[in-house]
Amino acid sequence: MIASPHSFRETVHAIALCGARPIFVDIDYWSGAIAAAKVEPAITERTRAIVGSNTNGHPAPWDELRLLAKTRRLALLEDSTEAIGSKYKDRLVGSFGDTSVFDFSQPGPLVCGEGGMVVTDDADTAMALKRFRSHKPEERTSVTVTASAPYQAGMSDIAAALGLSQLGRLEEILERRKLTEYLYYKHIKSFEGIKDPFLAPEATEVHWFLYVVHLGTRFSKSSRDAIVEDLLVEKVEAAAYSNPLHAQRRYLDYGYRRGSLPVVEKVADRALALPFHSHLDEGHIEFIVGTMKDASVNVGAGAAIF
Repeated sequence: MIASPHSFRETVHAIALCGARPIFVDIDYWSGAIAAAKVEPAITERTRAIVGSNTNGHPAPWDELRLLAKTRRLALLEDSTEAIGSKYKDRLVGSFGDTSVFDFSQPGPLVCGEGGMVVTDDADTAMALKRFRSHKPEERTSVTVTASAPYQAGMSDIAAALGLSQLGRLEEILERRKLTEYLYYKHIKSFEGIKDPFLAPEATEVHWFLYVVHLGTRFSKSSRDAIVEDLLVEKVEAAAYSNPLHAQRRYLDYGYRRGSLPVVEKVADRALALPFHSHLDEGHIEFIVGTMKDASVNVGAGAAIF
């Protein structure tokens, strides 16, 4: 399966856990999504699927990915764990893959404490997902159901109730997060040396998962980490957005090393994730951005953006 190394780690871990091998390809520098032009050269006769991720809420290039999947007769899986509410060419994410996955854990807009959702138009896939999700006690005598071992991964009734109550007011939640995004942009636009959030022309609506600051090239990975440490000292829950999956120990046995995918490494080394939720007010954001600016001065960062 072809996948991005700049994504939610459990998405790619699932590939390995089912006995398949993830083949990583580089990302688009601007959007952070998988680069469609780099997918086709990675396809071989053993390839069975493409996993496209709507990274940090920004839609992947779905037209190009769909064309590739159709031409090469591959399954197209959509990772929307970070993108609920985002739109590509006015269509909601989750509607492009043969199967699409959403996640309901923090810090997303719809939080159940645990669990997620898989959506598909394929009846056979839907039935298989139900069988693998869990087996109910009343199904114990079914020959068909007991032919496969379940993961017992069903959501609890309490978690599902939390999700349903938020789903009914999802538009309101997303709108409040848009205000938080605006306040960040208002205070951060005067900060020289960062790359503004990018929106591709096809991304008609983007709901960010986190507010990710892309530091300029005069920042190093160590200086980004120093800024994170300074923010943590001030009780600001900041973090490096991504540790590229291809450079993690789990995947070194596949032959990947640092330097294998230069674009994702460049982006990941300088991506700084700031707290992002609807309960932040302007005073909180002003303090977070001010602390980040002070921290960047402490590490001697310059003003180069790209």
